[in-house]
Amino acid sequence: MVKEPKSMRDLPITPLSCPTVASMGKTGSWRTFRPVIDSTKCTHCLLCWIFCPEGCIERQKDDMPDINYDYCKGCGVCANECRLGAIRMERERE
Repeated sequence: MVKEPKSMRDLPITPLSCPTVASMGKTGSWRTFRPVIDSTKCTHCLLCWIFCPEGCIERQKDDMPDINYDYCKGCGVCANECRLGAIRMERERE
C-alpha cells in the first residue's frame, strides 16, 4: 500500500532541468536525427521541456513546446519521455 506524502520531502526524487540556451553551444550540421512534435497529439504536459538535457525546448504562451533546432543535439530524450508519442525522431535532411 502506498502512503500519501505528508510533505515535499516525502515525494520521490524527480529529475528536473533548468532550461537554458544550450550548454554546449550551437549544434552545427552533425545532428543525425531531429525531434518533431505532432501538435494534434501533444497535451502540453511539458515532460519534454523538463527532461531536455540541453534546455533547447521552450514553452510558448499556451504551454506548447517549441524546439530550438539551433541548439538541439538530436539525443531523443524528449521523444523517449513523451508518453503519448507526440514527438518522433526524423532523420535530418541533407
